Amino acid sequence: MIFYFSGTGNSNYVAKRIADLLGDEIVNLNDRIKSSDTSPVETGERLIVVTPTYAWRIPRVVRDWLLKTELRGAKQVWFVMTCGGEIGNADRYNRELCAEKAISCMGTAQIVMPENYIAMFSAPQADKARQIVAQAEPSIDRAIAAIQRNQPFAPTRNNLYDRFMSGPVNPLFYKFFVKADAFTVSEACIGCGQCAKRCPMNNVTLKDGKPVWGKACTHCMACICYCPVSAIEYGKKSKGKPRYHFEALERKQQDV
Repeated sequence: MIFYFSGTGNSNYVAKRIADLLGDEIVNLNDRIKSSDTSPVETGERLIVVTPTYAWRIPRVVRDWLLKTELRGAKQVWFVMTCGGEIGNADRYNRELCAEKAISCMGTAQIVMPENYIAMFSAPQADKARQIVAQAEPSIDRAIAAIQRNQPFAPTRNNLYDRFMSGPVNPLFYKFFVKADAFTVSEACIGCGQCAKRCPMNNVTLKDGKPVWGKACTHCMACICYCPVSAIEYGKKSKGKPRYHFEALERKQQDV
């Protein structure tokens, strides 16, 4: 079975690539988390978890869901993490999670995909994003091949920088940066509700046809990147930056 969590489509794409070749059932954790569904899941022995990288680890919301949910039958788990640059020492914390669940950890694969975290960085333009995805394909294929052979992933880089970013920086990043306070909406908003619909935390509600953010944000960037009229900003950080979601690449490619 394949679990995936995805803010703007990168991990969704990778999960479906893996599912297409392995023939495994795929489960959207966005839906499970949004509905607070932690009912037991019959996973079978092989479990693959595909997530983005948040502050150099898997997202806390995914970790918490995995800890709360009974994974019936799971004996081995492979983690596949998409990122805009690097995953740090995330593998250590994935292994700790597996130890808590009494499941054998088969390692963590890093898949570099287009950046979406426009609350801090810049997303690439569409042509550059497609190049990044093309460059990621061999890494996806290697991950699939290892899973098919029932082999662990190759060890990830683990230097002082990686340990620092995934270690002390991670909780500080969540404490000081992962907040919805800076989100604003302009008069360009058309009240379509995409932001509320796509928020996996139920943290966006519509008031008088405009989005209002609560305190449960996970910084997935779904609300700002899927807004069809770019009416949402994250303070000054997102001003003038391209919005990125994977499906837009597919649509533009079809239009060519």
